[in-house]
Amino acid sequence: MEHLIIPKDYHSELNLHDTQIAIKTVKDFFQNLLALRLNLSRVSAPLFVDPLSGLNDNLNGIERPVTFDIKEQNGKEAEVVQSLAKWKRYALKKYGFDYGEGLYTDMNAIRRDEDTDNIHSIFVDQWDWEKIIHKEDRNIETLKETVTTVYNCLRKTEKYMAIQYDYIEEILPHDIFFITTQELEEMFPDNTPKEREYYITKTKGAVCIMKIGDTLENGEPHDGRAPDYDDWSLNADIVVYYPVLDIALEISSMGIRVDKKALLSQLKKAGCEERAELPFQKAIINEELPYTIGGGIGQSRICMFFLRKAHIGEVQSSLWPEAIAKECEKNGIQLL
Repeated sequence: MEHLIIPKDYHSELNLHDTQIAIKTVKDFFQNLLALRLNLSRVSAPLFVDPLSGLNDNLNGIERPVTFDIKEQNGKEAEVVQSLAKWKRYALKKYGFDYGEGLYTDMNAIRRDEDTDNIHSIFVDQWDWEKIIHKEDRNIETLKETVTTVYNCLRKTEKYMAIQYDYIEEILPHDIFFITTQELEEMFPDNTPKEREYYITKTKGAVCIMKIGDTLENGEPHDGRAPDYDDWSLNADIVVYYPVLDIALEISSMGIRVDKKALLSQLKKAGCEERAELPFQKAIINEELPYTIGGGIGQSRICMFFLRKAHIGEVQSSLWPEAIAKECEKNGIQLL
């Protein structure tokens, strides 16, 4: 219960029926605009992968993927994806995409080890997207330009929803503020990474936090990042201030993907050099996969934000501790 935030005098402006319609309105508008602005085509994606392929996302390296055995294949094990960060890059090559073209898909995952609260669920749904770039595009300018494009899609979606629903007011600032994790640490040296994110986001409204995963000058990383998809010097999170809960809300995580040099360096730093022998990682080392930029954008997160909901369970169906469900019901939070 200590993780649950109950906003004072909260009530949902939409009933359950109208919330479902509004969720579709948000999703349809945003994904169509994103696909147009980034030149992305919709594709089908796997719900599970072979653990030996190296395609699953290891997240912070401690989360247990959901596994099951396949009767028809002599009990062979499969893993439910934790994200599609690696699969997308492989798919761009397999499906014959060209430079400047990209793909997006619905990614559904189960995070069995998640500590749930207002914005975290054991069910994860996001748009995973990936786009082919040239090697010379692997720079901070490309990252910033792409972040700005995604952010402008978010702003336009908020504007659209404010027209559709009278109770929604535009709160996103015109521009997103860029800052690195090291600059953030220097700005707030006595605070935790999450506290730093809160202070900067409350001040600026919308922030792009760059260079996540590597160790800062204080000896600690800002946050965990798997070593074999994002280049830690060329990645970013989009975080916005959410007044309903008075929190910094991460909407999207993205980055320019590792090349051979970055992959080997980051595997060494992470102490998991054995991953270099997995098929996906070998393909990067052998330079068989395209250079790409990509990311994930939380579907339930943006629905929650744009509809001004107090709990992610108001825009997605999941399972919650009984005490949380009762407390939500008592305080006007309608879990689906």
